[in-house]
Amino acid sequence: MKKLTTLLLLVFFSTQLFAQKTETVAATPPMGWNSWNKFGCNVSEKLIKEMADAMVNSGMADAGYQYIVIDDCWQVGRDSAGNIIPDPKRFPDGMKALADYIHSRGLKFGIYSCAGSMTCQKRPGSRGYQFQDARQYAAWGVDYLKYDWCYNEGQNAEAAYKTMSDALKATGRPIVFSICEWGSNKPWEWGKGIGNLWRTTGDIFDSFKGTLNWGGKGVLDIIDLNADLWKYAGPGHWNDPDMLEVGNGGMTDEEYKTHFSMWCMLAAPLMAGNDLRSMDDETKKILTNEEIIQVDQDALGEQGFRFIDYGDQEIWVKFLQNDELAVCFLNRADTPWNVNYDWAKVGIGHAKHYVSFSDKKYDLRDLWQHKAIGNTGKNLTADIPAHGVLMLRLTPEKK
Repeated sequence: MKKLTTLLLLVFFSTQLFAQKTETVAATPPMGWNSWNKFGCNVSEKLIKEMADAMVNSGMADAGYQYIVIDDCWQVGRDSAGNIIPDPKRFPDGMKALADYIHSRGLKFGIYSCAGSMTCQKRPGSRGYQFQDARQYAAWGVDYLKYDWCYNEGQNAEAAYKTMSDALKATGRPIVFSICEWGSNKPWEWGKGIGNLWRTTGDIFDSFKGTLNWGGKGVLDIIDLNADLWKYAGPGHWNDPDMLEVGNGGMTDEEYKTHFSMWCMLAAPLMAGNDLRSMDDETKKILTNEEIIQVDQDALGEQGFRFIDYGDQEIWVKFLQNDELAVCFLNRADTPWNVNYDWAKVGIGHAKHYVSFSDKKYDLRDLWQHKAIGNTGKNLTADIPAHGVLMLRLTPEKK
């Protein structure tokens, strides 16, 4: 009896330690790069190594980006034992060698699979092989798994994703688990404890607004679908409005700044989707703006919310640690917004927070201009371009 009690205690404490360990996975929204938006199925060992090199050499790694994720089309079949097989022509040295290279650059390695029998590009999915695949990923040195929802054959989404979640946890390796079922089954209601992030919408496409016939959505459309999901986000479990399109050419630089700003206000994972090897200076400035990134990565872990809606003009707020907050003036209109905002007129109340600007002044810092612009003691005046933003960090004024 004593031996049994000791064994049960060991199991309990080891489980508790493992739970504590996994809680630290994705304590802030993951940052990295994914191959799909730019390259689709055209992935290879050479490309992925070059992206890892570019992430380091461009300064993106220094800005906080760390995951290099191969999306669909790396896999071609299974061997007689059921083990997943990487494409030997595109990945001649295999996934373990590729993971080792990425790790040698100080980065982390991510991979893609699907809860269905096939992936979206009709490569072998993980259904029926979840624990076998998870063990293989861990042996390769995988740090991140994006898990899609094509050819799911009517499965229950929560059960399907929990199976792979359990399989990843059983490996003992901390692997970020990205649920990618497009928000179809409201994963924000059940994803905490199963995944570290969950897609909330259909795929993004490189446009400021609009919806395509296959379900692709522009930046503003995705923002609107995420606006009311703030209460589901927090350390280790994030709403995912999909990967970034910054630098892919379908929007203006102003629109890309808005795209990036609002993803950071939404505490979204920041997964770049452009060609890191050929970024122009403006793209690099957007993706490596550390003051904007700090808003996304704030340790308080709260998602921003839409505070005021004037129609084509909106004010968003994200509470930060140390009594600071980020405020983003979003101009959705096709014409400039001439702002004249009276801070003292209305306080900001949300969930457990309340700020009264008549009681206390806050210093204002423009996070794109990288400069102080006064305080909340007087009206804010600014001209925000069409489709642009003014993004501020507010810090309590020292007495």
